[in-house]
Amino acid sequence: MYNNNNTIWIIMNNKENVLLIVLVCLVATIGGFLFGFDSGVINGTVDGLQTAFGSSSAGTGFNVSSMLIGCAIGAFCAGRLADRFGRRPILLIAAVFFIISAWGSGVSVTSFEFVIYRILGGLAVGAASVMTPAYISEIAPARYRGTLSTLQQVAIIFGLFSAFVSNYFLANTAGGSTALFWLDFETWRWMFWVELLPACLFLIALFFIPESPRYLIMAGKKEAAARVLSSLYGDETAASKLNEIVESLAADKHQPKLSDLIDKSKKRLRPIVWIGIGLATFQQLVGINVVFYYGAVLWQAAGFTESDALLINIISGFVSILAVFITMYFIDKIGRKPFLLTGSIGMTVTLSVIVYAFLNADIGPTGNLELGEQGITALIAANAYVFFFNLSWGPVMWVMLGEMFPNQIRGSGLAITGFAQWIANFLITWSFPVMLTGIGLAGAYGFYAFCAFVSVIFVFKFLHETKGKELEQMKG
Repeated sequence: MYNNNNTIWIIMNNKENVLLIVLVCLVATIGGFLFGFDSGVINGTVDGLQTAFGSSSAGTGFNVSSMLIGCAIGAFCAGRLADRFGRRPILLIAAVFFIISAWGSGVSVTSFEFVIYRILGGLAVGAASVMTPAYISEIAPARYRGTLSTLQQVAIIFGLFSAFVSNYFLANTAGGSTALFWLDFETWRWMFWVELLPACLFLIALFFIPESPRYLIMAGKKEAAARVLSSLYGDETAASKLNEIVESLAADKHQPKLSDLIDKSKKRLRPIVWIGIGLATFQQLVGINVVFYYGAVLWQAAGFTESDALLINIISGFVSILAVFITMYFIDKIGRKPFLLTGSIGMTVTLSVIVYAFLNADIGPTGNLELGEQGITALIAANAYVFFFNLSWGPVMWVMLGEMFPNQIRGSGLAITGFAQWIANFLITWSFPVMLTGIGLAGAYGFYAFCAFVSVIFVFKFLHETKGKELEQMKG
């Protein structure tokens, strides 16, 4: 047994310990699971929130998107704080916030109280969203870093899928999200409380994984870093890896700070930071979280019942998991850029088909769309869109953000790009109910299709491949 900074874990042999590396990465990705669950659980609670709090379309949009304010703050602060206190302590704090948010969201009796707890959950999601891929990138060997980093998106999608299944089961069992369920609490409250189980598991499991060796070296704890590297890679590889990391930091030994992101000679942000911001922003501008957060509302607006809409969410979740597993298998063989190009082109086409279906739908007596013959077209295109996203921008963005920055600026780079990602997420999510009543589903999805098209140009012109490169080779 090895004990360092209250971390207890098993050294299994003196060679590269693939099993131990995978297990450590899996523990970290529970944060990704909670990220997905916390994001997806809101999908089935919208009707309950409207009934409980009597909110308008704009108010409902804020209730749903309020978490994203916390996400932006959490992502920004986590990236900076992780450079000072370490990766694992920030994940521990995130786990505690997940627990508080899950409990509080379910017990809330006012919209204000609900928003406070959702923002706390957002802090946790934001922290986990940037720390999990960074931690995995700093633990995993280069040759299968992409595969292991993709576990983050597998966990996110599995979390979303689990939330959809949980919501569907609870709503069907109780007779609707607003119906009373166990202990005379409304069903939508139980949808939030289910998250307490994985959140508690995450908190406990984090005590059994090591700190990132690259952080330990930056913090001047070379002996602790050497022990971690030896347990993960074996003594021979650990020695050379330790020297590589030390040499990459030798030219600049000061404590990492936000101003490191500025090119001192040109007095502007480094190009790698702009590319990271572009990656983070485009992932949201294509509108994927509208499907995740408002899927039930979207399909009810298109004429499906609440039960059918929740079932469609489950189908989308299954399609997402299939796509991510394909990416996980091939990303270290094919590379990052080909996946992003394929996804951008695929999303442009499928979103355009969805727009066509919505434009050719009839308006029913209740004001909702009646897709008729276009219903199957829209359903297939929507799931194809989800497939292309989770084949590409879903996992690959997190992989690249975790690995593309040099060691000295990784924390600060993730702080800025994570903040940009969640601000874009907030704006897209908050604006959807307004767009839905203003320009309709076709107009909203037309905007997302345009953004998907622009992302093709961005990837082709600005993105550089990172497949197979050691973190110490990354340039800013």
